[in-house]
Amino acid sequence: MRRFLRFIRHHPLSAAFAAALVPLILLLWLQVRWLARLERASAIAQETVLRNYVEAVGTKVRYHYESAAERVLNVPAAYVINRATAMHDGPDGRPERVTDYPDVALYWQKRLVRGARRLFLVDYVHEQFGHFVAYDPGTRRLVQLPASPEAMAIILACTPFHIQQYRASNTVPSELLVDERDPENRIVLKPILDDDSRLVGVAGMVLEGAYFERELLPGAIAKALPEFLPDVPRDELVMTVRDGTGRQVLTVGRSSAGGDLVVQRFPFVFSDWSLGIRSGGATPAQWARRNRAYNMALTAALSVMLLGSIAIALRAAGRAMRLSEMKTDFVSNVSHELRTPLASIRVFAEFLKLGRAGTPEKVQEYGERIDLESRRLARLIDNILDFSRIESGRKTYQFVPADLRDIVETVLRTFATRLEQTGFKVNLDTQAWKSGSLLLDPEAIAQAVGNLLDNAIKYSGDAREITVRLAREDAVAVVQVLDRGVGIPQAEQRKIFERFHRVGTGLVHDVKGAGLGLSIVHHVVQAHHGHVSVDSEPGRGSNFAIRLPVLPSAPASAGAVVTEPAGDHV
Repeated sequence: MRRFLRFIRHHPLSAAFAAALVPLILLLWLQVRWLARLERASAIAQETVLRNYVEAVGTKVRYHYESAAERVLNVPAAYVINRATAMHDGPDGRPERVTDYPDVALYWQKRLVRGARRLFLVDYVHEQFGHFVAYDPGTRRLVQLPASPEAMAIILACTPFHIQQYRASNTVPSELLVDERDPENRIVLKPILDDDSRLVGVAGMVLEGAYFERELLPGAIAKALPEFLPDVPRDELVMTVRDGTGRQVLTVGRSSAGGDLVVQRFPFVFSDWSLGIRSGGATPAQWARRNRAYNMALTAALSVMLLGSIAIALRAAGRAMRLSEMKTDFVSNVSHELRTPLASIRVFAEFLKLGRAGTPEKVQEYGERIDLESRRLARLIDNILDFSRIESGRKTYQFVPADLRDIVETVLRTFATRLEQTGFKVNLDTQAWKSGSLLLDPEAIAQAVGNLLDNAIKYSGDAREITVRLAREDAVAVVQVLDRGVGIPQAEQRKIFERFHRVGTGLVHDVKGAGLGLSIVHHVVQAHHGHVSVDSEPGRGSNFAIRLPVLPSAPASAGAVVTEPAGDHV
C-alpha cells in the first residue's frame, strides 16, 4: 500500500491516466461485447426488413386486384334477373332480337379498371348451366363469348358453380375466388347471390398479364422501397421477379452474382410468381461486420470529444428539431392543401379535354367544380401570401366605409357551390343586425370570415349545418360562425390563433391544414382594433366570433392605409 501511495504522490499524471484508462478499457470491453451482439442482431434485423419489404410489395399487388375486383364485380343480383331483349343489328346488317343485360353493361361502363383484359357474366337464372356473356367496350353491351382458349378457361373456372347448380346446393361462398389453372388466362370470380343467398350468376374478370408485369409490379416495388428502406439507395438492392416456370421476367437494380436472400410468392393472384431480393453489394452479415469495425473506431475517436460537446449538441439538436418539425409540418400540410385542388382541377379539365362531358349539364358541372377548386386554391395562396406580408411587416390595410352584411353575403355566395356539393346548409341570421357602415378593409374582413367558414366546413364532421350570425352590440359589430362539428378541447383554445399551431389530439388533428387561417383571422381583426374569440366543446361544435368597432371607434380615417409591423402578432 505504501508503494502504491508513493507512486501516486510521485507520478500524479500517470496515476490520473491509469485512473481514466481502467474505466475506459472496461467501457471498451463492454462495447466490444455489445457490438458483437449487435452484429448478430443487425444481420437478423436487416433480413427481416427485406422480408417485410417483399411482403409489402405482395400486399400492394393484392390490394390493387382485390379492390378492383370488389369494385367491378359486385354486380347486384337484380341486374342479372332483370335482363332485357332488344333489337340490334346482326352480323349481316339486318336487325335481330338479342338478349342483353343493360344494367350490367352500364354498371361496368362506369367501373372499368386497368389490368382487366375481359369482364364477363354467367347467368344462372335463365339458364341452369349458365349463359356466358362478356362486356364489349366498343358497343358497350354484353355479347356472346367467342370460342377461344380464354372462353375455355372461363368455362373451367365456373365448373364448380355448374356442379352446385346441378346439385341445387345453397352453400355458395360469397368471397372472391381465383382460378389460375391457365397461366395465360388468370381469372378472378365473384358469385352473385340474391337476398336468399341463392346463386344468381357469376361476375368475373380475366387479368392482363402484361399490365401486371410492366406497370403494376414495377410501381409497387418503387412505392414500397422508400417506406421500408428509406436510407438504402436503389442500386444497392437487386430485386428479381420470376414466373411460374422460374423464368426471370423482371430485374430491378444492378445485376450481381449470388442467390436471393429473401424469396416470397405473391398472394391472391399470380401466386406461382415469386419476388426475390438480395444486396447488390455486401450481404447483411458483411454489412453488420463492417458496421461493427466502424463503430469500434468511431467509439475510440468520439470518447475524447463526447463530454465536451454533448451539452452544445443537445441544445442545438433541440432547437433544430423544433425548427425542423415546424418546417416539415408546414411544408407537408401546405403541399397537401395545394395538391388536393390541383388534382381535382386536372381531373375535370382532362374530362373536358377528352370530351367526356357529353351534355351541356356535364360541362356546367365540371366547370363549377373547376371554379370551386380554383377558388379554394386561390384562398390558400392568399393566406400564404398574406402570412408572408405579415411576417415581413409589409401587410397593409385600406380602410373605407363598408356594409358588413354585404361582405358576409358576398363570402357566402363565394362558398355557395362548395357548400351545395358537400351537402351543407348555411343559415344567415341577421335578426339582431342594424344596418350601417363600418370603417374597414372589405377584402381583409372577407378573407377572415372566409377562413372561419372554411374551418367550419372542415371540422363539422358528420354535421351539415352552419350558422352565420350578424348582430350589433352597442358600438360593436359581431360576426359569428357556428358549427355543430367535432369541437376544440379547452386546453387548445388559447393556442389555435398562433401561427402553425394545429390541435394535437382528437378528430381536429386528422384534418389537413396549413395552420395559418386562424392566425390571419387574428391579425386582421387586431388591425381593425377588434377581437376574435372561440367558444367550443368537443363533440358539440364551435362558435367563432369577430367583434369590430363601428365608425366612431374606427382605427383610422376613411381611405387610410395602415401598415402592420412585423413580428409575433399573437
